[in-house]
Amino acid sequence: MGSQTLASVDVNEGIWRDLSTLEQFGDAARDTLAAGIPIYYRADDTPPELLIKEYPDGHRELVRYNKAGDQVIRAL
Repeated sequence: MGSQTLASVDVNEGIWRDLSTLEQFGDAARDTLAAGIPIYYRADDTPPELLIKEYPDGHRELVRYNKAGDQVIRAL
């Protein structure tokens, strides 16, 4: 392990695990869009209670999800 501490190894393992998970989600998102289905996600600056809805053609909207239908807040 050299000069690395146990804590830094744990942090590094966590980072690699998170990157692997993000890569899997990215693959699933691309597959979903390729199938013609929009995806929902949040970015760091997405307001609380809102989501970004991305369509297969690439356009995106800021929406409030509702079982009766999404409420479009604005186009992005």
